[in-house]
This record gives sequence, C-alpha cells and structure tokens, in this order.
Amino acid sequence: MSYARVFSVGLVGVAGHLVEVEADLSSGLPAVVLTGMLDTALHEARDRVRAALVNSGQAWPNRRITVNLLPADLPKHGSSFDLAIAAALLAGTGDLPADPLRDVILLGELGLDGAVTVVRGRAEEVRDEVGPADVVTARAVAPLDRLAGWCLPLTAPGGRLLALKGASASDEIAEHQTAIGRLGGATPVVRHCGVGLVDPPTTVVEIVRERIVGPAHPRPAGRGRRRPAPDGGEGRGRSRRG
Repeated sequence: MSYARVFSVGLVGVAGHLVEVEADLSSGLPAVVLTGMLDTALHEARDRVRAALVNSGQAWPNRRITVNLLPADLPKHGSSFDLAIAAALLAGTGDLPADPLRDVILLGELGLDGAVTVVRGRAEEVRDEVGPADVVTARAVAPLDRLAGWCLPLTAPGGRLLALKGASASDEIAEHQTAIGRLGGATPVVRHCGVGLVDPPTTVVEIVRERIVGPAHPRPAGRGRRRPAPDGGEGRGRSRRG
C-alpha cells in the first residue's frame, strides 16, 4: 500500500483554508474514489487528472485509488485541486519525490493535455492558515515598492521575495530602495535567470526580508484628546445655537 500527502488551499467565501490532499493506492479492484465534501466539478477531477497524466507520458496506476481532502467538513469546490491530486498520486506511486512537496501549496487546474491553468487569487487570504513562507514570488505588473508592500508581509524573516521584472529593474530599485527598507527589506539584488537557455533571460529582483516592521502610522483609537485649557480646566467645547 502506498500513501502520499500534499497541500492545497480552498476558499469559502473570501476566506482561504489550508487543505490536505491525501492519496492512498492499494490492491483491489481498480477504481478512483474521491471524498471530502466535494462539489460536482471536483468529482470530475478523476477524469481530468487521469487524462492529464496519461497524455503527459505517465502510466496510470492500475490499483484502487482513494483521494481524500481534509478537513472533511470544509466545503470544497472547483477545479483548482487538480494539480494537488495529480501530485499526490505521483508521489504515492514513487514517480515524484514526496519530500520537496511538504512545504509547497499546489493550486492549478489541469487540461486534458497536462497543461496547468493558473488559479488567480490573493495570497494574503490564506496567510494566517499557511504561515510565513521562505520564498514568495510575484509576477504582478506593479511598481517594486507596491510589490514589496504586498509580499514582504507574507515572507518569513530571512526569507526572499523574488519579483519578476523587466529591463527597468535597476531603475525601479534606485527609485524605491528607501521604501523597501522601511518595509523591512534588504537592498534588492538583480539576477538574470536562464542565460544561454532563453532569450531574453528572465530578470528577477531578489529582496531578503531582514526584519518585521509594524504599521508606519497607526491610527489612534479615538478622535484625539481635547487640549486642556490654560487654567487646567477641561476647556470649552463648541456650543450649539438653538
């Protein structure tokens, strides 16, 4: 009997929840059973995942397969669990190393040809569930200071933000380095990835989170204190005319 577990995220309304995706492969009549309070689209994952794996050159295990999504009482919907289910199956058969998947959140819909469709969402919706990350990547088309403001709070101290940028990366660093420092980030470093493999290479700005910082200007709970009168009294408030 083979077993593997990976992690994904499910949304209930606008709140994100960590979901464990378990795969158990055992002897018996070949079948695929999915459990865990699933909707129709998620039940159809068995057909999408099978076609995606076979069309990607992977052999489908001729065994009894049970896929369970925990917690069982959390409603789960949509096709964003496809990638996690496929990874759990491959890890269960030994075709995929399980150790690198222990600290990874897998989200993605699989096409029948094995292509992965990106699932759009907001990482901060699940920050409290998954905790700070060692590495956070960002591809958003936004200035570097805004990306740092969104992503550094998701990064553990000593962790790295990797922002995919274009040819203007050095200019953005010069413009926003002070703001990044106020957010707890170290001096950004430009790295060129894929040199000699892709043209043009991918430009990545790496920012290490050096420290945790609080809000720059916290708002007071009240509207402000009344200034005392020169004689030590409470002072006069504004009178209302009848």
